[in-house]
Amino acid sequence: MERFSLLALLLLTLLCSAVASTVSSNDVDDPLIRQVVSDGKDDLLNAEHHFTSFKSKFGKTYATQEEHDYRFGVFKANLRRAKKHQMIDPTAAHGVTKFSDLTPKEFRRQFLGLKQRLRLPTDANKAPILPTADLPADFDWRDHGAVTEVKDQGSCGSCWSFSATGALEGAHYLATGELVSLSEQQLVDCDHECDPEEYGACDSGCDGGLMNNAFEYALKAGGLEREGDYPYTGTNGGTCKFDKSKVVASVSNFSVVSIDEDQIAANMVKHGPLSVAINALFMQTYVGGVSCPYICSKRQDHGVLLVGIWICWLCSYPVEGKALLDYQEFMGRELG
Repeated sequence: MERFSLLALLLLTLLCSAVASTVSSNDVDDPLIRQVVSDGKDDLLNAEHHFTSFKSKFGKTYATQEEHDYRFGVFKANLRRAKKHQMIDPTAAHGVTKFSDLTPKEFRRQFLGLKQRLRLPTDANKAPILPTADLPADFDWRDHGAVTEVKDQGSCGSCWSFSATGALEGAHYLATGELVSLSEQQLVDCDHECDPEEYGACDSGCDGGLMNNAFEYALKAGGLEREGDYPYTGTNGGTCKFDKSKVVASVSNFSVVSIDEDQIAANMVKHGPLSVAINALFMQTYVGGVSCPYICSKRQDHGVLLVGIWICWLCSYPVEGKALLDYQEFMGRELG
């Protein structure tokens, strides 16, 4: 059975769109970005020009010359990282994004909000095993009306809430034929659900959370309001304004899908977009295309929405010998 790659980020709508929606498709063809990740001998050739373009495009300003110079240094380091990511992830495009003046630590702190060591309750409903023989080679729920427009979490670690609402929006569409944008801010303000099997694994607004907790909250609370009725602010500490009379989508149950990629594909095709967790190590430099790094590793720090499948032949090729050692060394430096 061919492996359907969960890693096909071309078909991953990252509802935590601060990661996925920062660079338009036209930027993939930008010669400046191609130059950043080219095979030239000087990775930092024209770095000042790239930085000037970066500041103009994303409206970046700095309070002092000292901060400006520091951010320029970080930017140059990220150009090097983009090229390394490109070598490891050749089917995607890596380059300059709105996050290119942030250190990896700052990026993780500001934009990744999945609680570490995602573990689902032992009593969680298990999705039944589905047949996989006739799965399509590619499938995208965006083409079938089940996915809302990409949203932006801002500088708030609320990706878990966007992942959860995306799955609920898709399920609601399949059940009713109506696509409704649901409120992430309701989850940020009102959801304090905790995983009973892991101390401290509680939904904490911009400080992180878990999608399974969010589903549990929605089930207990009676559902979620429309985003228009409870708009997103991307801030912590707000008073819960949930009005049960305004609920537009409710949850009767949820289940856990097997981590087998064929089962993930089968459940996604049959039941709609799925909440999944990934390793977002490469996302700071990701521009577009199909990303096939080790984003499904045990380190999971970002909640996203899986909306489609696509066979990625490169993703199934094993990394062996020196390439594997180089990758492990690279990962150690990145995560360190």
